[in-house]
Amino acid sequence: MSNLYRKFRELIPDAPLLVGTVVATTPVRVELPDGSQIAARGEAAVGQVVFVRDGVIEGAAPTLPVELIEV
Repeated sequence: MSNLYRKFRELIPDAPLLVGTVVATTPVRVELPDGSQIAARGEAAVGQVVFVRDGVIEGAAPTLPVELIEV
């Protein structure tokens, strides 16, 4: 017999990995390249570029130019 919960989880896509700049630290707010802001959990300094997934800061991101492409 197979694990039904595991099969169900495979149907749900993983949360995307986002990159943004920290604009506030209490509470933590991250500005995404499109200008929108999201709340995040974790620690980072204002102005730091970070990776965010599911509202959690996963770590520092490299400071690289960002190119937005509309689909």
